[in-house]
Amino acid sequence: MSTPTHHIFRIGAVSKATGIPVSTLRIWETRYGAFSPVKTEGKQRMFEELDVSKAILLKQLSSEGHAISAIAGLDVNQLRSLSNLQNSTHLKPRAQDEPVTLAVVGLSLANRIESKKFASGLMHNRIKVTGVLVDMEAASHASFGEVPHVLLVKVNSLQTSVHSCIQTLIQKHQFAQTIVIYNFAPEAVVQAMKFSGLIVRREPISDLDLAELLQSVAFVDKKRAQEFGTSGAVIAGRKYSDDTLMRVASISTNVLCECPRHVAELIAQLASFEEYSQECLNKNSEDAHLHAYLRSISGSARSLFENALEKIAQHEGIDLLEGKK
Repeated sequence: MSTPTHHIFRIGAVSKATGIPVSTLRIWETRYGAFSPVKTEGKQRMFEELDVSKAILLKQLSSEGHAISAIAGLDVNQLRSLSNLQNSTHLKPRAQDEPVTLAVVGLSLANRIESKKFASGLMHNRIKVTGVLVDMEAASHASFGEVPHVLLVKVNSLQTSVHSCIQTLIQKHQFAQTIVIYNFAPEAVVQAMKFSGLIVRREPISDLDLAELLQSVAFVDKKRAQEFGTSGAVIAGRKYSDDTLMRVASISTNVLCECPRHVAELIAQLASFEEYSQECLNKNSEDAHLHAYLRSISGSARSLFENALEKIAQHEGIDLLEGKK
């Protein structure tokens, strides 16, 4: 798991990050008690990352008509709940207009997504942050009243332990899609995460690219849920390695139409195309909707054919565990 990093900001940096004048931040602090920054010996105000989150939410809510005197004393979770409640009253009643719900691991990333600058890159799509976790440790103990569509994780270093923790979260909560943003990682870990169905992007990634990635993935997952008659559960990672599929394809059986060979070859081809679409989505924000759609369809088809292969293997007495990925 990642170790939480506590960033400290001067008031000028908070002003630049949030678009709130320094004079306003000082009034919110001194008159309304919105913040309790640590002051250095030189009387410099030092704010934590959580203060930046709060400032962003206070700005949004005050611009929507809430009196700063009434909301300054609320904590970040209370402010976020109030913001989500207010946003929900502005939504149209049709299902396709519902916002995409998002759980974010990492305060700095949550601050980016909740900013007005980030929202400008979402065009007509709405992203609703329903949960913010400080780090993977907090995420592992989190509970959600309603499971968000997307889990978005930001870590500095990707290691096998982080991958394992994320997989546990997915199995527990069944997010429709998981996106991981990282700074440094061994290539083997990155490839393993992509193999298991995660979207993995390396920093730096611009707000516009991240917004495009979120809306394209979320759009596809809701469409896929309708097309396949499901509740939007995540596409399962690959069950069988290329070696296993080659072994099955070469086995002689009593099935006259050679179903094991055909199905194994189809799975291998779909998995290859799924990986190709994943790479397009990871490397290029252009046509992101199309790449996400192709990845979703190929992944769903691959998963269905894997289920079919298991039925064939059971009928033919083929051991799929040998060489299983």
